[in-house]
Amino acid sequence: MLEKPLASAWVLRLRRSTAPRLRLFCLPYAGGSAGLYRAWPEHFAPHIEVCPVRLPGREARLAEAPFTSGPALASALATALEPLLDAPFALFGHSMGALAAFELARELRRRGRPGPVRLLVSGARAPHRPNPDPPVRHLPDAEFVAEVCRRYDAIPGAVLENPELVQLVLPSLKADFTLVETYAYAEEPPLGCPISCFGGLDDERVSREDLEAWSGYTTASFSLRMFPGGHFFLHSDEESVRRTVSEELALV
Repeated sequence: MLEKPLASAWVLRLRRSTAPRLRLFCLPYAGGSAGLYRAWPEHFAPHIEVCPVRLPGREARLAEAPFTSGPALASALATALEPLLDAPFALFGHSMGALAAFELARELRRRGRPGPVRLLVSGARAPHRPNPDPPVRHLPDAEFVAEVCRRYDAIPGAVLENPELVQLVLPSLKADFTLVETYAYAEEPPLGCPISCFGGLDDERVSREDLEAWSGYTTASFSLRMFPGGHFFLHSDEESVRRTVSEELALV
């Protein structure tokens, strides 16, 4: 199947396979980009094509308006990824990316399309679990940045020290927080694919109970793995996370 330009815009294909046995679509956390997963392909078996997802409003798509609605993003993803659903696939997402991956799986089911062979959710509360933190999307820029840094310590110092860079990342970051803070879970039947859930042992924003609650979203198997580190254990223990993802996909 020829790849349509739409899919090319949405997916960073670093190591293409002419006949992959499995594609792994990786979705970023709030404020993140496809570049988070740039090193992943070299750590997976050749038959697995790692496909980091490019969201509007960042990197090569900086000029495009970012999404502020979870359902709208899921719908756009389902349409954009259609040309690449000609092989079995899995979905991985961290934090906001986990929520987007979950909603994408449900959107594909609503469309009668093949779903993921495994959903891997990382550093995210189960969709029905409330966010205990007060919203920040409405705050003035300086207060918004300060609060995001206080909660997550996620904005690199090199960015914070450069006002122009801060202004570049703010639109997508605020849009992502809007998406997460306005998300309203709509009840549907559980997914039929296995769910693998990952969490940080020292994550102050997502509890073990928040993670365990994902077990109710599948009629298949569920597993929970905890890693050293806080909310961004995806970076602090990246090698272990990648290895575990690879092990989970070997079960497919």
